[in-house]
Amino acid sequence: MSLRRLGLMAGAGLLAMLLVVGAACLTTGCSTLGYYAQAASGHLDLLRRARPVAEVVAAPETPAALRDRLMLSQQMRDFAETRLLLPRNGSYRRYADLQRSAAVWNVVATPELSLALKTWCFPVMGCVGYRGYYDKSAAEALAAELNQQGMETRVYGVPAYSTLGYSSWLGGDPLLNTFIQGNEIELAQQIFHELAHQVVYAADDTTFNESFATSVERIGGQLWLQQHNRPGTQAAMLAWQQRAARQKDFRELTRRYREQLQALYDSGLPDTDKRRDKATLMAALQADYTALKTQRWGGYAGYDTWFASANNASFAVLAAYNQLVPAFERLYEQQGRDLGRFYAAVQRLADLPKDQRMAVLVAEP
Repeated sequence: MSLRRLGLMAGAGLLAMLLVVGAACLTTGCSTLGYYAQAASGHLDLLRRARPVAEVVAAPETPAALRDRLMLSQQMRDFAETRLLLPRNGSYRRYADLQRSAAVWNVVATPELSLALKTWCFPVMGCVGYRGYYDKSAAEALAAELNQQGMETRVYGVPAYSTLGYSSWLGGDPLLNTFIQGNEIELAQQIFHELAHQVVYAADDTTFNESFATSVERIGGQLWLQQHNRPGTQAAMLAWQQRAARQKDFRELTRRYREQLQALYDSGLPDTDKRRDKATLMAALQADYTALKTQRWGGYAGYDTWFASANNASFAVLAAYNQLVPAFERLYEQQGRDLGRFYAAVQRLADLPKDQRMAVLVAEP
């Protein structure tokens, strides 16, 4: 599992971004105008590069592998509408080659002895636990600044983000070179995840939004594989099951240590003792990961990068991505696996105050 999908959802379309720029000048004296300007120009450049999929497929210069993947993506897009009841609009009907490895780079940060993500608030669009940049060096510069303030940070590339439907009048969110060449199930889940953000979105609640979209991608990914029986499907299903098993192991391992770190930070111990015990926990985490990788995963090293730089920010953003997924999956089952009823139930939760929706989701079934 990666953090690839936690995107710049706060950048909800060019129109909203331009409104934000204006509002920022009124509320902050334009002190953050540069940030909003790069977001607006970055998104405008992305839209400018987008071309209809049919046009790219028909172009003689399009590589065969890309042509095949784009045609497959349109089958997935149709499936998202008809089977998953996701929005019928122009999103993922166009393609853009950004000529870089990520759509945006996100910065997340936490205090040294806390798992609470620093939040940034934006006029019109609310507060989120990350800050996104179209230029990696700008993201790294912010992380360095926050590190100097004593915070723990993580910078990671995001291959896609949702504009929550706000850019539909401009053609919608496009497919991107940053994720189009992933394996079949990853491509399907990427599309389903981002479209889910257009179905339900709760302001100022990153964990709710990301966990809901993650539950939709998992449900949708499994349904896609079950209903598309063609050469290679069985192999894809087995690969998906193996990947899901590793993700489950990873989530369980990191959940245990996240809970231990949270208990430590909430304790009344002096900070010096917290730092000592934190170091002990992080060393134990590395040892447990090594054992998991060698004993259960047959040496699979796909999570090495995450563990090599694991810190509070890493744990905090994982919680945002996964914490409520089991609760949403239970809700899906409670709604008889009816996606229409499921989305309606999630919307009712989104309409509640944040503390109330959290109380409902974490309650025992």
